[in-house]
Amino acid sequence: MITYSVEKISVEKITGKETLMSNDLIGDLSKTRLFDLVTPLLNRKKSGLIQIKGHEVGELYIEGGNIIHAKTGESSGEETILAMMEWDTGRVTFNWEATTEEQTVFMPTEQLLVIWTNRENELRRIKEVIPSLDVVFHIPINSSPEDRNIQAIHWRILALCNGSRTVADIAEALKWHPFETSQAMYQMVQNGLLEMGSEKKTEEKLQINKTVNGNFFPVIESELSKIMGPMAAIIIDDIISDFGESRDAFPVDRLPPFVQAVGEEITDKTKRALFAKSMTEFLAQKQK
Repeated sequence: MITYSVEKISVEKITGKETLMSNDLIGDLSKTRLFDLVTPLLNRKKSGLIQIKGHEVGELYIEGGNIIHAKTGESSGEETILAMMEWDTGRVTFNWEATTEEQTVFMPTEQLLVIWTNRENELRRIKEVIPSLDVVFHIPINSSPEDRNIQAIHWRILALCNGSRTVADIAEALKWHPFETSQAMYQMVQNGLLEMGSEKKTEEKLQINKTVNGNFFPVIESELSKIMGPMAAIIIDDIISDFGESRDAFPVDRLPPFVQAVGEEITDKTKRALFAKSMTEFLAQKQK
């Protein structure tokens, strides 16, 4: 959550060369891996909230260099951290004043970092072959699967490679995690069972450049004002700034995490739920 205060005391930035203000930007996942932003804070035994706001919203609380709580949407704990490891969009802020009484991460941070490091190295190898989850793969024309010893897990993927399904489509069809699917398909490419085709332009990608129309912000500001009064406009503008966007050209595809981030400023759970319900209904109506 955003902390509103008159003064903001500075601390060392993760580079150790600049000052870092309370709840200030420390990086963008389109340019830097989350691992490279989190690790220096852990090494320096920092405490506070690392928040990611992009297509999804995530929170990592650290205390004395240890990760104690992780949350995104309705999930929390170690599995949430594993999901965050793969995010490649979103602005990352660090609020050294934020604290939490919740603890959902019980695995030692050293062990988490080993897993994270191994996952990062694996992802780098995979991305050389599978640069995006929107890439389509097909069976090579000269492939001879009858002459190969093919694992059952690979047969399931081959059965879905019809020349139009993306890596994301296959993961969804198999109900597998995208990383697990990419890992298996990487092995298949290495073994000559698959070869990359074109990148499919998904509906989500086609909407990336679309922006919200003029009535969205008055509506969300009105709904938030019912709960938080005149502070509503300030809160909304601060969160828009956190997202690196503006009211005049806010992308449609970032509305869900934006609404979630605004809702997280409401401390009363009942009022937060009512706000989420009203905004969900409003967004659903806009899509009709």
